[in-house]
Amino acid sequence: MSDTSIELAHRPAGPFASREAAGAADADALRGAGVADYALLLKPRVMSLVVFTGFVGLYLAPGRIHPVLAAIAILSIAVGAGAAGAINMWYDRDIDRLMSRTMRRPLPDGRVSPEAALTLGVMLAVGSVTVMGLGVNYAAAALLALAVAFYVFVYTIWLKRRTPQNIVIGGAAGAFPPLIGWAAVSGDISLVSLALFAVIFMWTPPHFWALALYRSGDYARAGVPMLPVVAGRRETKRHILLYTVLLVPVTLLPWALGAVGAIYGALALTLGAMFLVCALRVWREPESAGDRAAKRMFGFSILYLFLLFALMVVDRAGAAVLGHG
Repeated sequence: MSDTSIELAHRPAGPFASREAAGAADADALRGAGVADYALLLKPRVMSLVVFTGFVGLYLAPGRIHPVLAAIAILSIAVGAGAAGAINMWYDRDIDRLMSRTMRRPLPDGRVSPEAALTLGVMLAVGSVTVMGLGVNYAAAALLALAVAFYVFVYTIWLKRRTPQNIVIGGAAGAFPPLIGWAAVSGDISLVSLALFAVIFMWTPPHFWALALYRSGDYARAGVPMLPVVAGRRETKRHILLYTVLLVPVTLLPWALGAVGAIYGALALTLGAMFLVCALRVWREPESAGDRAAKRMFGFSILYLFLLFALMVVDRAGAAVLGHG
């Protein structure tokens, strides 16, 4: 080894050494990141329900829309939801690494750099709103922009780490898709589209509080003031039951407003009774049971919302077939 090589090997680290090391680490992370890691940033499981409820809003809206424009609208909703998810993961990467449910996400696991996640989120957000505005209409684009901004700035940045009401208020972000789908066809909002919004808005708290019950340790470690952490488990169970009782009549609003028929109304009541039974089981479950009722309610809550919106489509499609007959 030459004297020069020895000198370089023993030279003290300069002021840029840590930056160079960090840059190398980011480069290694990005080289190890695959398409699947970037797809996970978009929260695909959440996106699938968002896209479906957006489609239902589009399907129920009065008027006609060209199939190509309908596809553009649904794609824009999907991309906008994914963008919000990516920015949420960028902002929450510090607490995600503290929770067992989220610690293997691409950012806390180091598979994707924070800069790449934020860039992806911002680009997709701007792109989705722009495409919706130019390709469909400005009303739908404005609602999509509002939904993304609400999720990022109101829920993620403002509410999530400050108040146990984070899910109650912040849940509005996930309720926007039917409004957006409706506006893509009609260019406006209506009582029916607001009723669809209300169904998701009222469904969100019991859905997430059931999750928070059996993941309360995660949220406590991360310092997130979810209701079980702040108010206790009994109070959370009481809130779950209360919101479920309030949710059931709200699910009948689309029928009351004439958007769907009696078949939907009857089956919505049946599903509501099943969901209420889940909430009662959570309320009555002893602490020694290990939150089995909360886990079952959380799992059923996703199916419950999907079935409600699927029934709206089936009811409307059946009425259309009978009308033509």
